Amino acid sequence: MTCKLAQRISTVLLVLALPIAAQAAGLSGAALKQTDTAIAHTGMALGAKELKIAHMHLHHVINCLVGPRGKGFNMHYLDPCKGMGQGAIVDAMGNAQAETDLRGALQQAEMGLKTTTLTAAHADAQQVMKTLRSAAAQ
Repeated sequence: MTCKLAQRISTVLLVLALPIAAQAAGLSGAALKQTDTAIAHTGMALGAKELKIAHMHLHHVINCLVGPRGKGFNMHYLDPCKGMGQGAIVDAMGNAQAETDLRGALQQAEMGLKTTTLTAAHADAQQVMKTLRSAAAQ
């Protein structure tokens, strides 16, 4: 009886500890959802056949990263992360490496908006993708 009780307590403790361990192991929750959405829009920017479309998707990336109250949020563009959180950067607070990567991706996306050729926009989007994937793994 005592052995079964000890096993049950151990199982309960393990079940309670798993979410904490998963959160400590990497980006999670709202920050991960928004980062994944930003990654998808970066892919759309990479696949764009027109500069205007690449820029639009880079705006979507920025909106997901900064959130509706963040600097650089542009309400004239779709907010594909609406209702997911406060912006991946805000929601990643406490994960220093992920925050650094997300801020780096933001700067790269902003640089991509300043490009005047599709090739340059694609190059910046490629860097954004690499940095966002790194953030998602943090």
